[in-house]
Amino acid sequence: MRRRGTNEVAFALLAGTAVAVALPARAQPLVPVEASPAAVALDELAVEGLGRGALRLEPQGGVTVGYLGKATRSATKTPTPLLDTPQSVSVITREQILDQGFQSIGEATRYVPGVIQAQGEGNRDELIIRGQRSNADFFVNGIRDDVQYYRDLYNIQRIEVLKGPNAMIFGRGGGGGVINRVLKEADGVPTRELVAQGGQFANKRVALDVGDRVSDSVFFRMNGVFEDTATYRDFVDIRRYGVNPTMTFLLGPQTTLRLSYEYFHDDRTTDRGIPSQFGRPYRYRDNRTTYFGNPFLSPTYVNAHIATAQLDHVFENGVVMRSQSRIADYEKFYQNVFPGGAVNAAGTAVNISAYNSQTDRTNYFNQTDFTYQFLTGPVKHTLLGGFELGYQEGLSFRQEGFFALPGAPQTLVVNPLAPVTRVGVNFRNTTGANSVYDLGLAAAYVQDQVELNEYVQLIGGLRFDHFDFSATDRGTRATNARVDDLVSPRAGLVVKPLPNLAFYTSYSISYLPSSGDQFSALTPGLVIAQPERFENTEVGVKYDVSPVLQLTGALFNLDRTNQRIADPNRPGFFLTSGQTNTQGAEIGANGYVTDWWSVAGGYAFTDARIANRLSDTIVAGNFVGLVPLNSFTLWNKFDIDPSFSVGVGFINQSHSFATSDNTVRLPSYSRFDLGLFYRISENARAQVNIENLFDRNYIVSAHNNNNILPGAPRTVRAQIIVRW
Repeated sequence: MRRRGTNEVAFALLAGTAVAVALPARAQPLVPVEASPAAVALDELAVEGLGRGALRLEPQGGVTVGYLGKATRSATKTPTPLLDTPQSVSVITREQILDQGFQSIGEATRYVPGVIQAQGEGNRDELIIRGQRSNADFFVNGIRDDVQYYRDLYNIQRIEVLKGPNAMIFGRGGGGGVINRVLKEADGVPTRELVAQGGQFANKRVALDVGDRVSDSVFFRMNGVFEDTATYRDFVDIRRYGVNPTMTFLLGPQTTLRLSYEYFHDDRTTDRGIPSQFGRPYRYRDNRTTYFGNPFLSPTYVNAHIATAQLDHVFENGVVMRSQSRIADYEKFYQNVFPGGAVNAAGTAVNISAYNSQTDRTNYFNQTDFTYQFLTGPVKHTLLGGFELGYQEGLSFRQEGFFALPGAPQTLVVNPLAPVTRVGVNFRNTTGANSVYDLGLAAAYVQDQVELNEYVQLIGGLRFDHFDFSATDRGTRATNARVDDLVSPRAGLVVKPLPNLAFYTSYSISYLPSSGDQFSALTPGLVIAQPERFENTEVGVKYDVSPVLQLTGALFNLDRTNQRIADPNRPGFFLTSGQTNTQGAEIGANGYVTDWWSVAGGYAFTDARIANRLSDTIVAGNFVGLVPLNSFTLWNKFDIDPSFSVGVGFINQSHSFATSDNTVRLPSYSRFDLGLFYRISENARAQVNIENLFDRNYIVSAHNNNNILPGAPRTVRAQIIVRW
């Protein structure tokens, strides 16, 4: 494969950006691929896709080259260059995902400034963005994917991290930001890709991506994955597989229909990590692999069936319609026997607890957007209007564990030097959730992107959400319900003194209903609790140093109010006077520094504090749990020659606290990663990824003060990518 200079990559990128942004409705799939010069160019570039600078017009209007994202429609629901988007947006491209060899959301976002991985109780993705922790703010092509499970990246074209409240686009929640996965789709470009991986801890994984044209108007693509692996944690195994066929039908020169179905299964051992002692992780340098609890009674699995239909149409008057409908059914269960307290001062005992949880859910969503561009004198408008209808129903059922000992205790005491137990556990529902629920959602939104001239752009939008939630306790048959009508605005200003330099400011508000991130039960106390409110103000700068290198910077202030505090005078009820404040700064760099040096990463200063008393131990001035004051990440890839490349990654985080009571301190750490890449032929590449190159002992995440996860030791994985 020939090397491509910066100018050549830049020219291809600018051409692709023009197609994606200037002609959002007609670019790529609305005409046969062979009839479109842009598509032909993409076809040629796809052949070189194993190398640097592979350009693809992404679904959702995105444009990427190498590690650089240039445009997306996710932040505004219209194809918009990131330079013109008044918001911090980090894009993790497919090339970066392949180069780093990561396979999960938590791993892939490690090099995104300001995003922190939480443990998620060992059964789900959970991230912290700008001091806000959530396991529900996940989306696929802009549609909510809020069930608690581990997602795989086998069918992902890119991951977008949109920071700050995003209710105008995504609806409820998303106070600190959201994660949007953009799927691969049938685009008519012939695709044949096999990715095989193996390595330490009996790691075995294979992913297949095959696509082509059935005819000039019908495209097909199939992605599949199978993985079977152990991990660096004793007794913790993972087995997952998925398949995702997609079809695209060109129903006419103005109309496109896309169909997608995914079946995904993930089965693993729930791992809650290690406990604490004396306000520190308990002997974490010696317990990097040690399992605390009963791994033989700690399974978790999910079965997901997700069907999507997307209809795009361009009306004769120029109005562009995009309508997406999705039905998703999730069967989710996890059970864990885990450390339920700290190791005692003598170092002789630690409590083990147990429970299980079934959280099945079915989602029905439709989003329909209408976009129209017009002029009022010299002023250009991109007007967006749309609506979202949704219905979600599910089950929340939790059983407490009672150990098979005299008296059936709920707590088992073990020696922390030999913490694996095989004592049996009986599970039954006593005090935990046992409810069925349903949610009706209706939303309408309007937004105008105004280009006053080549120097000044404005964006303003408003969303109204009608949120109707009810839950029925299956034991008492009592039903509680609450209706919220939420109004979420956004406003932004972009000033461009130069075509490649943009200064921006933005303001946005989001709400989290009283039923929480994972709405599942509704108590009388929650029925009368007001929604939490997130208010974000941000100023920033984006500078395209060259067409293939972008530097970004942002300052922000995020206030979270109406947080619930237990009412000391009425058990089960709450005061909503809790507040937190997050102030911070972020710097990012993505793209090509030179034609042989690619970078992705940045620095984040995040000062997330409790603003007033939330409990007897969580008081004003405390740091928000799991949020380091400073974090720095940088991934570099150096092309030594046309056949050999080296990747070097560095992650540094200052200390943090396991929870907001600040009683258990998690140490700071630095970690180096290494990648070695060798091009075997035009169509094959081999690579070796070494995580934690110098085998440092560190803590990667936590769920609470006594569920703390040590980081992986030096881990070597090999991967081969073949395209034909």
